[in-house]
Amino acid sequence: MSAHVLRSGGRINAWLGLLLSALLVGCAGGADKPKPTELGPNAALINVRLAWSARLGRVDLPLDVRVSGNTVTLASSDGTVVAIDAATGQDLWRTRLATTLEAGAGSDGRYAAVVSSANELIVLEAGRELWRERLGALTYTAPLVAGARVFVMTADRAIAAFDAQSGRRLWTYVRQGEQLLALRQAGTLFAAGDTLVAGLSGRLVGLNPLNGSVRWEGVIANPRGTNDVERLVDIVGRVSRDGDVACARAFQASVGCVNTVRGSLLWTKSANGAQGVHGDGEMVVGTEADGRVIAWRRTDGERIWTSERLKYRDLTAPQFLGRSIAIGDVQGFVHFLARQDGAPLARVATDGSPIAAAPVLVANTLVVVTRNGGVFGFRPD
Repeated sequence: MSAHVLRSGGRINAWLGLLLSALLVGCAGGADKPKPTELGPNAALINVRLAWSARLGRVDLPLDVRVSGNTVTLASSDGTVVAIDAATGQDLWRTRLATTLEAGAGSDGRYAAVVSSANELIVLEAGRELWRERLGALTYTAPLVAGARVFVMTADRAIAAFDAQSGRRLWTYVRQGEQLLALRQAGTLFAAGDTLVAGLSGRLVGLNPLNGSVRWEGVIANPRGTNDVERLVDIVGRVSRDGDVACARAFQASVGCVNTVRGSLLWTKSANGAQGVHGDGEMVVGTEADGRVIAWRRTDGERIWTSERLKYRDLTAPQFLGRSIAIGDVQGFVHFLARQDGAPLARVATDGSPIAAAPVLVANTLVVVTRNGGVFGFRPD
């Protein structure tokens, strides 16, 4: 999936950011871009059935599918926000905001949070809008809702905490002196125990969620190169957490794992991708920019296997489920690969449009969202 970049914070003229965005996309997706690898016959070694489907508006924003219990909360570009019971596919609530959206959706099961195209943080409860607050910069990362607070990370490396019920701003953390460019895609913001963890310029940074003070930093990648685009090493997408260890990807630079208690780096390996990673207690798996799928050993980062069967198919981040790994592609297929060696196990189709976000597993159901707004619940037998 093509990555976009912008000048962060709005302090640089917007047209310059858009020009840089176009240049980077042009380099990655020009006329000579390799065609997606042809798919062979469906291996069909496992049975995957469609349990339910639903509709959402078109998804052109950097979507993060958040899970709380059996509920998935989703948002579309036209302002639709919905909570779906993953066991049945039925709406628990659905609302249409009178604004288009730029990032979403975060939820803890009670509160849901999205960011509008006008840089407004909007918080809902059971589909009813509670409050909205204008942010100081563009935002492409879904808010994190945890502990009755809403945390949001803007493109200028600022992180803010709000009271979920009242909207009162509790604190703001601003990181100075970092790269000028920011990716126009979802970054990394998650809770690890009693620590708020954010991906900032190649680092996982642990913050005290009560006051925003820094507890630790773990460096996944350091900026290199001679210009701002080459030095872009933002932490992107989902992370793979197992106990006190979180593994993440730095954009087109590396994959690495950090201890979330001490902030110590366990290992880092060179990798060229733009999507997050997933894994279990034994391995971490990621998709590279050219469509290779790579599995690294969680303890030390040594490579376990590499699959080249899905090259140039603009893959999503993976999702582990049992003995298989699910990955979406640009043509709307979801591929199931064997956890042990990456061999194909099965393939299912959606609506033919690109998969918009990494699949998620909830209520024994693999939930998949497409750019055209299709929501599909698959159940492997």
